[in-house]
Amino acid sequence: MSKKHKYIKASYVKCIVLLSLFFVVGCSNTKYLPEGDLLYTGGSVTIKDSIMKKKDRKALETELEGLLRPKPNKQIFGLRPKLLIYNLAGEPKKEKGTRYWLRNKVGEAPVLFSQVDLDYNASVLRNFAENRGYFKVRVSADSTVSNKRVKAEYTVTPRKQYIIKSVIFPDDSLKMSKIIAKSHRRSLLKVGNPYDLDVIKAERERIDARLKEKGYFYFNPDYILAKVDSSKGDHEVKIRLVIKDDTPVKAMTAYKIDKIFVYPNYSLTNDSAVYRKKNITQYKDFTIIDTADTFKPRIYDRTIYFKKGDVYNRKDHNLTLNRFVNLGTFSFVKNEFKPSDSIPNALNSYYYLTLLPKKFIRVEVIGKTNSASYTGTELNVNWNNRNFFKGAELFTASVFGGADFQLGGANKGKNIYKLGGEVSLTWPRFISPFNIEGNSEFVPRTKATIRYEYQKRTQLYALNSFNTSFGYLWKENIRKEHQLNVIDITYVSPNHVTEEYLADIQKDPALERVIEKQLIFGPTYNYTYTNTMQKRRKNTIYFNGELDLAGNITGLVTGADYPNNVKNIFDVPFSQYVKIKTDFRHYLKLGKESELASRLIVGAGFAYGNSNVLPTSKQFVVGGTNSIRAFRARTLGPGSYVIPPPTNNNFTPDQSADLKLEFNTEYRAKLFSIVRGAVFIDAGNIWLLHADPNKPGAEISKDFMKELAVGAGAGLRFDLSFLVLRTDLAIPLRNPSLPDGQRWVIDDINFGSSSWRKDNLILNIAIGYPF
Repeated sequence: MSKKHKYIKASYVKCIVLLSLFFVVGCSNTKYLPEGDLLYTGGSVTIKDSIMKKKDRKALETELEGLLRPKPNKQIFGLRPKLLIYNLAGEPKKEKGTRYWLRNKVGEAPVLFSQVDLDYNASVLRNFAENRGYFKVRVSADSTVSNKRVKAEYTVTPRKQYIIKSVIFPDDSLKMSKIIAKSHRRSLLKVGNPYDLDVIKAERERIDARLKEKGYFYFNPDYILAKVDSSKGDHEVKIRLVIKDDTPVKAMTAYKIDKIFVYPNYSLTNDSAVYRKKNITQYKDFTIIDTADTFKPRIYDRTIYFKKGDVYNRKDHNLTLNRFVNLGTFSFVKNEFKPSDSIPNALNSYYYLTLLPKKFIRVEVIGKTNSASYTGTELNVNWNNRNFFKGAELFTASVFGGADFQLGGANKGKNIYKLGGEVSLTWPRFISPFNIEGNSEFVPRTKATIRYEYQKRTQLYALNSFNTSFGYLWKENIRKEHQLNVIDITYVSPNHVTEEYLADIQKDPALERVIEKQLIFGPTYNYTYTNTMQKRRKNTIYFNGELDLAGNITGLVTGADYPNNVKNIFDVPFSQYVKIKTDFRHYLKLGKESELASRLIVGAGFAYGNSNVLPTSKQFVVGGTNSIRAFRARTLGPGSYVIPPPTNNNFTPDQSADLKLEFNTEYRAKLFSIVRGAVFIDAGNIWLLHADPNKPGAEISKDFMKELAVGAGAGLRFDLSFLVLRTDLAIPLRNPSLPDGQRWVIDDINFGSSSWRKDNLILNIAIGYPF
């Protein structure tokens, strides 16, 4: 028998023994129960109804089972590992130490049958069913005992569900009743739909929200009464909505805005709402009370949506509060409305604003590693001023430095050092020749940035990079975000190019593009859509699209044409290209603590006019910690190109290209406590648009799907609340650099071989999820 087969057989036997032991020990979960008590294993609900569709019956049973209390001990593959840990840890002698931690933090105490109230659960099920229109429902409860385990069983026998026959809205002479009646088309109560108490409550809230938009500040949903008549018809109800007789007069009155007071220096601890007359400034419709002259008054005009004489509405109320919060200068925002003492049916509005510290310093120390065997650290120091010109502008000055060391592999000794700085200024408004006013709850912003970075790759070369940009950032709503840089200029200049690197260029001319002077300028646009913040949705998505246009108008005006008529600016050829990238992600909720996450990336760049290739910094790469994890960072592709093995300690260059296709999917689930697990599959590659004689097989072709790399693996994620530490272990399943017909390498997997593990087992350590 071969060593490989012996290793597999031995591992198989070990797994069987461990699983058997786990099952035997798992069966002892009832051994530690209190005398005379039983282990509660959960409850089930059975609906007895011959009319209800099977699909609807199962859905209702699932809903009802979710109401049962208490919840049993959690199970994994039929076992209760947390209960097992609780029992094995035993009673700790003190409230510290490993045993206490295992028992009370990792473990879980047994859920006992003595904690279950069958009658209470039955009443909960009865009330829920009746609220869904199953009037006069019958519920019975029983239990089944087996081997010191007990399961609760509930039987629900509903009558035919009641249907809404008619809906009548208030029809009296009140102005607010007419407003309610006019909105009937948006009503959540539809004739023919089942009776549902939750829908009635939601309808009352809808009506309240509608009245709030019409000035009825003091109204609330409790002032609406839903009269339900089920006495006539065959399992039908008539619903009549009326305004209660005891509704206060002020709740039936529409209010306007009178005076508006702003306290920008309000203190939560001191009575800072009392000021001297000299501290009071009148600006348009606003009375500003401020001892420190904190802001220029025009900031309130852009932030507060109410004006004197406006009818109160909740939309402008919430928009104003959200915009104050989004300015980023206040730690606390409070708003009050009080009846005006000078005008009837009017409100005075008060805004109490507590400032964040104006200036602050943030220091970040980062430790990092990647699958290309680089390990390093980075230090960032940022100085910030939240109110630079008294208009809530954010000024940031930062310096940074870092080093990446490769202690092994082909690039050993080719360490990377970087040093640089950046200054940026962000205005909470659009700065443009045109008067553009945003009307969302999010403050539009204008941002200007200047950045310099020096990067040194020892024994190879150094690069000086300068960048400046000016653009706009705005959010339409919580789901849609835009970023437009109307000016984005990058200049890259090399120095200290070594003889060793020049020798490498002779072997691979593509390396020369890395040290070429580059001048890139043009607009960029980025759009993001996401609904992932809606946690209750089963399906959520994220989409990001990027458009990068460089030198397009300049190339057109100058008639630039590579290689016959290359145009220079300051003796540097400017880049001319179009680049598009899309990133689409889908998250499928499978359970309370599990989901299937998928991502698709498609990117393409096309150089023309003054350029024949994309700048190196703008090309696509693949592989690594957040990409195809079974291949080391930037070492995959392009296409089926085979990277020559390094000789004489030469470094392995990064591989980049014009086109990119990548797909990732992974199943994520909570294991216990802060530990989450995942299994994943990654696939993709990059390609050149045009053939390169120095990189055979790198060009895109009709058979590009045959050149997709595939990897798979598993990982653990440690959710520490303030960050997620991720470890992923991956192996290649398909290698496009191998000859066609030999690219699937599943049969070559051999965990018992140290040489195979060294070449194919890739450990990725990172912060945060890959997508």
